[in-house]
Amino acid sequence: MKIALLSAALVALPGAAVAQEVGRVPVAQAEPYATPSVVNHPVTIGWPAGRTPTAPSGYRVTRYAGGLDYPRQALLLPNGDMLVSEARTKPKLDADPEVARGQALSRTSGYSANRITLLRDADGDGVAEQRFVLREGLNQPFGMAWQGGRLYVANTDGVVSFAYRLGQTRIDGAPRPLVTLPAGGYNNHWTRNLLLSADGKTLYVSVGSASNVGEHGMEEERRRAAILAIDLPSGRERLYASGLRNPVGMDFAPGTGVLWTAVNERDEFGDDIAPDYLVGVRAGGFYGWPYSYYGKQDPRHANQRRDLLATTLLPDVAVGAHAAALGLAFAKDRPANAQIAYVARHGSWNRSRFAGYDVLAVPFADGSPAGAPQPFLTGFIADAKKGEVYGRPVSIQTRGDGAIFVVDDAGDTIWLVRRAA
Repeated sequence: MKIALLSAALVALPGAAVAQEVGRVPVAQAEPYATPSVVNHPVTIGWPAGRTPTAPSGYRVTRYAGGLDYPRQALLLPNGDMLVSEARTKPKLDADPEVARGQALSRTSGYSANRITLLRDADGDGVAEQRFVLREGLNQPFGMAWQGGRLYVANTDGVVSFAYRLGQTRIDGAPRPLVTLPAGGYNNHWTRNLLLSADGKTLYVSVGSASNVGEHGMEEERRRAAILAIDLPSGRERLYASGLRNPVGMDFAPGTGVLWTAVNERDEFGDDIAPDYLVGVRAGGFYGWPYSYYGKQDPRHANQRRDLLATTLLPDVAVGAHAAALGLAFAKDRPANAQIAYVARHGSWNRSRFAGYDVLAVPFADGSPAGAPQPFLTGFIADAKKGEVYGRPVSIQTRGDGAIFVVDDAGDTIWLVRRAA
């Protein structure tokens, strides 16, 4: 839709000290700089024995796999195996000391395993009792996709593919380059996610911005803050959508073919602005970054690119300011009129009080948002006053039997959430 506001819902979410505008595109938003911009990284303390995140009544949570090294994204293969990419942010030599210290305490930066691990639950009991190092020596891998005997891997600097047959526990063959990508970037914007079209002909690649709000010039943002589309038969690339500051999670709404993504909005505006969001992406659409947010012009870009402002498309669902909405996956076991999109909120660092550190469930009906986001998986915050968390949800995968896999990078764990028997 073009710039026009929809109804909003005010929802108090666990982990957030104050209620935030969360729901359909917010009507009321905080003013820029109403509160100071802060650096407030969590301290990750890990999960105590016997403790798990908390799911709603009727669900149970188990540890599908632990002892990983900062798992980031998972891929469920047709034979039941799971692939997991393991990678961290690389410390920057010129980083602000306060930011660098915070990233170290939250375990987001440091040594990066740069590998893909294969997990196998051979007996189907909900615990992966086998694991294999499938491939090492990658460059901050994140997104993965598989079809037709090839495994596609999104490194931070490009997408490659490997010959891979289902059941194989090691890849030793050379990678086949598909496309190079601009590397590096502001904060954690090195992640590159992948999503295959239903017909297997198009590979979508999400690429976050190189900056917060274009402060290094827009030439630095070429092919960034965008979703790219790669035509696999020809290798040709096109810009699918732009103005998306940091799109990470991607999935198709069941039965519609519409690509949805979770987007991190801009920092250094104050505690409650601007909300991260979900959006059903239109081919060729422009979504505002860095010039505007939710139909409002960013004062840091006053009177710039009015041509783009006139064509800007709005988000569909707000999911909280600075909550770091990263993961997105639709349930695969629900009817068209009662769908759910699960959103992993990795957690705030640019907010005085914590927000995020949870998984939301967003009601959908026939491919469109049908209600306000609701808490689904909580309990990641250990002590908000001390700034301590057990872990941080980063991505989600769902299965046709209703299983929900939540990748917890800081907790080095993959959680399995299922309905109680």
